[in-house]
Amino acid sequence: MHDVHTVKAPSMPRLAAASLAGTAIEFYDFFVYGTAAALVLGPLFFPTFSPLAGTLAAFATFGVGFVARPLGSVLFGHIGDRRGRRPVLVVSLLLTGASTVAVGCVPTYDTIGVAAPLLLLVLRFLQGLGLGGEWGGAVLLTAEHAPAERRGLWSSFPQVGPAVGFVLANGVVLVLSVTLTEAQFARWGWRVPFWAAGALAVLGLWLRSSLPESPRFLEIDDHARVPLAEVVHDHWRLVLLTAGALAAGYAIFYAVTTWSLAYATERLGVSRTVMLVCIMAAVVVKGSLTPVMAMLGDRFGRRPLCLVGCAAAALWMFPLVALLSTGEPLPMFLGFLGALLAFVTMFAVISAYLPELYAPRVRCTGAAVGYNLGGVLGGALTPIVATALAERSGRVPWGVGAYLTGIALLSLGCFALLPETRPVRVAAVRPATD
Repeated sequence: MHDVHTVKAPSMPRLAAASLAGTAIEFYDFFVYGTAAALVLGPLFFPTFSPLAGTLAAFATFGVGFVARPLGSVLFGHIGDRRGRRPVLVVSLLLTGASTVAVGCVPTYDTIGVAAPLLLLVLRFLQGLGLGGEWGGAVLLTAEHAPAERRGLWSSFPQVGPAVGFVLANGVVLVLSVTLTEAQFARWGWRVPFWAAGALAVLGLWLRSSLPESPRFLEIDDHARVPLAEVVHDHWRLVLLTAGALAAGYAIFYAVTTWSLAYATERLGVSRTVMLVCIMAAVVVKGSLTPVMAMLGDRFGRRPLCLVGCAAAALWMFPLVALLSTGEPLPMFLGFLGALLAFVTMFAVISAYLPELYAPRVRCTGAAVGYNLGGVLGGALTPIVATALAERSGRVPWGVGAYLTGIALLSLGCFALLPETRPVRVAAVRPATD
């Protein structure tokens, strides 16, 4: 057995802050691509396509990042379960940061032809590969240091990181949108947020350089030789259920933050600035409420909150598309806010819930693979499917509402089949878990 006492335990606020900062930086990298895909990548990298086909093609390159995330969770999950959670945080941050900076340097189609979109695909794949490892490492390092009775609260801080990263990414784009002309933004302004990822990556590496290894990992005597094989053999049903359960959260988030941005600016004629402000305001509220909802998860359990969030999502998807279709700032904001409140009710507790479902020896792989497969089901497909459905709709894209409602009901069923894992009952649910 490793000597647990060789590492001094950090304060939980410091550890939570470092994890939050790291996930914020990595999700900044991921989200800035989604914003660019919604606004400018279609005409710049797919100019021979029609406007609709160009948007679909740009969203397809966006989706490649989600396809790569489960592969990243396998790769980095193996490292996390065999070598420790901490190395995952450093390598994944380097990979995602470097790929993002490189996206900002890719010449457009007019300069190098078909090589331009191909380079985008490769770099987006590498972005997704890095992010696939980030979530598992950051969440586990925090959750495995946290006291059991407050694990939901402390492990929720990495879940605040995506909201911070989104606001950073869209804030930079917003500033550029109001200070540059359309021609300047299309020519070089869209590249600036990608270049900024380099400085953020350096900051993240500095913040994470002194983090200690997880005490739970150091207690493991017998590490899994091939964690993925053990997960597939012993926990395949659990992986599929968690992926299905999380699909709704991903679908809601990317319908609000990516698809709606393209739909409103292209179909409804809403200004880019108005849309960015409405979406960012809703995301700020969502991020602020994440620790609050996580504390409720510590009090009442993980599964009840997930069931409530899914049910609320299923009821809100038709009002969401109706409010979006008004093209008016306040109704759109209220539509986004309702959707993201349902989202945060589910996802605030996920960073505690998923690790508690898996035994420590395969936890990094199992939790991350389930989490990122949910991203493929919900995040990769939603902007593409929603764009196609909206094109066939009238003023109000009811087909998009039906699609999102269906995913919410699917996730509701999956959550209903998962066990509760709150610490007071953890031993009864799965003896190998903390």
